[in-house]
Amino acid sequence: MIKIEKNTNFKQVLIAISCLLVMVIYGLMIRPLLFAQAPMALEIVFLLASIMVITQLLLLGFTWQSIQNAIVAKLSQAMPTIFLLFAIGLLIGSWIVSGTIPMLVYYALNTVSAEHIYLIAFIVPIFFSMCTGTSWGSIGTIGLVLITVANVINANLGITAGAIIGGAYMGDKLSPLSDTTNIAAMSVNIDLYQHIYSMLFTTLPSALLAVVGFFILDIIYPAQLSFSSSDIDVLQQTLLGISHLFHFNILLLLPPVIILLGAMLKKPALPVLVLSSLISCLLALIFQNFTFDNITQTLYQGFDMDMFSSEHTAALPPNIAVLLERGGLYALNQPIIITILVFTYVGALDCINAMPTLINRLLSDVTKQSTLVASSLIASAATNAMTSSQYANSFINGEAFAKKYDDFGINRKVLSRSLEDTGTMIESLVPWSTTAVFIYATLGVSISDYWHWQLLSLINIPLAFLFVFFGLAQFKETAYSQHPNTK
Repeated sequence: MIKIEKNTNFKQVLIAISCLLVMVIYGLMIRPLLFAQAPMALEIVFLLASIMVITQLLLLGFTWQSIQNAIVAKLSQAMPTIFLLFAIGLLIGSWIVSGTIPMLVYYALNTVSAEHIYLIAFIVPIFFSMCTGTSWGSIGTIGLVLITVANVINANLGITAGAIIGGAYMGDKLSPLSDTTNIAAMSVNIDLYQHIYSMLFTTLPSALLAVVGFFILDIIYPAQLSFSSSDIDVLQQTLLGISHLFHFNILLLLPPVIILLGAMLKKPALPVLVLSSLISCLLALIFQNFTFDNITQTLYQGFDMDMFSSEHTAALPPNIAVLLERGGLYALNQPIIITILVFTYVGALDCINAMPTLINRLLSDVTKQSTLVASSLIASAATNAMTSSQYANSFINGEAFAKKYDDFGINRKVLSRSLEDTGTMIESLVPWSTTAVFIYATLGVSISDYWHWQLLSLINIPLAFLFVFFGLAQFKETAYSQHPNTK
C-alpha cells in the first residue's frame, strides 16, 4: 500500500471523487441530453479527472514523486489485463485469417429460418460473441444480417433487435476473449475462469428463460413471409460470399477447442490465447490462400479484405466485409488506453485512501452480507448508467468494494459477477448510453422499440437481486491468502 504522507479527511475524499463525478455528469449526460452536443470521450473524462485530483494532491502537500509512485503501483496491477487485451487482438485476427471465424459465421447463418426468427436471433449472436468476445461486433455484423432478414420476412424488428442484443451480451459475458469479462475479473484480482463460473449461476438461467420467451414470441408474433419472397435474399448472398473466400475444414475448429480445453483445465488465459493464435496461423498457411506476409500483417494491424482480389469479394455484403476486417495488436487500443487512464485516476486516489474511505463511510451501518452484495449491484448499475462504460464500472466499484467483501468473508467472484449482472446488463437499456446509440445506428431500431424485448437483461438484473435475497450462489471465503495483492 502507498504510504499516506499527509493527513486527509472525508471532505478531501469527497472532493477527489467529485472530480470524476462532475466530469461524468457534464461530459456524458448534460452535453448530449441538454445541449445536443457530442458526449465527451471517456478517455478525456478520466484524463481531466486525473489532472484535477493530482492538482488537489499537490495542493494538499503530496510530492510529485509520491503521487507518481502511487499511480505506477496501481498501473502494475493492470498489466496482466493489458497483456490479455493485446493477446485477444492477436487471437481475433488469427481466427479470421485461418478461416475459423468465417466458417463459424457461415454455419451459424445456415440455421436461420423464418419460423423461429426470434429464437435464432437470440442464439446465433451467443455463439458468435463467445467465439469472438465482442458484443458490439456481434450486433454490428451478425446482428445486422439478422435484422435484415427479419425485415425481409416482415418479422417484428423490436423483438428481433431485443433478441440480437441479449444474445450478443450473453455470449460476451461468458467468453474468455471478452475485454470486459477479463477486466471485471482483473479489477477484483480473481482468476478469469472463476469469474465466468460465477456468472453462470445468474446468466445461464436468465438465458434459458429468454429462450422460452423468444420461442413463445415466435408463435405470438410470427413472421409474415418465407424466404421464397421475391425480396433480395441478403442471407444467401452472404453465405455465397463467405464460401468463395475461405476453404472450410473441420480442423479449423481446433483454435476454439484449445480455448475450451484451457478453460476446462483452468490453465492461465494468456498462454492459452497465444497457443490458439499460433495454431490458427499454422492453419491459415495450410488451408487458406494467404502468404506468410499476409498472416504477419493480420497479427500486426488486423485482417484486410485487400488480401483478396476484388472479383472474390464482389459477392460479399459490406457488413460482412467489415466483420472480417478486425483483429491485430491495435484492435483493442481503446480499452487499453481507458484502462491506463482509469488506473491513473484510481492510483492518484490511493494517496488519500479515497475509495475504501468512501465505501466504509457509506456502508458503515451494513451488517449483512446480502446488503453488501445488493449495494454493489446498485452501485454497478448506477456507475455504468452514468459513464456508459463497463471498464469504468469494473475499475471503480471493483476497487471500492473488494476489501469490504473480504471483511464480510464473501468470495470476490461474487463481486466480479455483480459488476456484470447489473453493470454490463443495463448498458442497452439506458437511452443516453453509447450502447443504445450504437444499436440504433447499426440496427436502425430505437431503444423505445426494443427495450421491453431485451429479455436477457430484463430477467438477469432482477434475478441477481433474487439470488442475493435468497442467499443463492453467495460463495463464502474462509481464507483470503490466495489474493496476493490484497492490502
